[in-house]
Amino acid sequence: MRAHLPAPTDGLSIAAPLSNDASLPVPATEDEGKNPFLVALGERVRNLRARRGLTRKAVALSADVSERHLANLEYGIGNASILVLQQVAGALQCSLAELIGDVTTSSPEWLLIRELLEHRNEAELRRARVELAELFGNRTDERARSNRIALIGLRGAGKSTLGQMLAEDLGYPFIELSREIEKFAGCSVREIQDLYGTNAYRRYERRALEEAIQIYPEVVIATPGGIVSDPATFNLLLAHCYAIWLQARPEDHMGRVAAQGDMRPMAASKEAMDDLRRILDGRSAFYSKADLVFDTSAQALQPSREALCAQVKAALSLP
Repeated sequence: MRAHLPAPTDGLSIAAPLSNDASLPVPATEDEGKNPFLVALGERVRNLRARRGLTRKAVALSADVSERHLANLEYGIGNASILVLQQVAGALQCSLAELIGDVTTSSPEWLLIRELLEHRNEAELRRARVELAELFGNRTDERARSNRIALIGLRGAGKSTLGQMLAEDLGYPFIELSREIEKFAGCSVREIQDLYGTNAYRRYERRALEEAIQIYPEVVIATPGGIVSDPATFNLLLAHCYAIWLQARPEDHMGRVAAQGDMRPMAASKEAMDDLRRILDGRSAFYSKADLVFDTSAQALQPSREALCAQVKAALSLP
């Protein structure tokens, strides 16, 4: 006879009844209708527990959850809170990412590579990334790479204005990747986002960058501010272009966008400046992977043009 479980008290909600004996497997007929993610999560918990050589009772005790609720989790019928999953991960001596199923936990090789990279500093990780790129053929020779200059940074940093000036000074073509994206899609960036979503926009962005790299041996590219959001596209940029982060104060970012006649950043939210600062904080770690950082808030436009051109020529040994 099957009993209904009482409401859980340790963060698990019950999606279906379970046998009184929590150590018994759920009959196969009860697998139907289960959430696939919860089933996969439960399987990972069981596999990790087996790998550690731990009993369910030992894990439940260490995680401070009931054995019955841990069994529900393992059978894919317990929808655990994030805090309970964190406790279970601690008991299994693994990361929360491994429990949930992050790609870096999908095979022994991934786990071993992750272990090698864990606790490395930024300089060591950068060296590893560059060497991996070279190993798998994702990097051109440095001379070819340095002839393509990609300007990255948040909107309002001066990528279009200074980018065109830099291209003129170097005698290179200048392209705005946003315009190339619109050519691919046959509509505006806003329409791509509204009609097809962010994932479609990212695909167009990557295609536009790939084509620019293929067509132009020498070029200055003004990139969209969010290009760093897609690791694959950003890796492509870093491998084939000399990246320059145009940096500016948040107030300058906002003021320049408004000066272009676009009031949407301020109209969309009363906390627009706070939002902008958060975006800058979130992306700065990626922008900082650039080969050169240039502050566009430090001086007026013409001195900025001259200073940027001088720094680029010196860094790339250009005449």
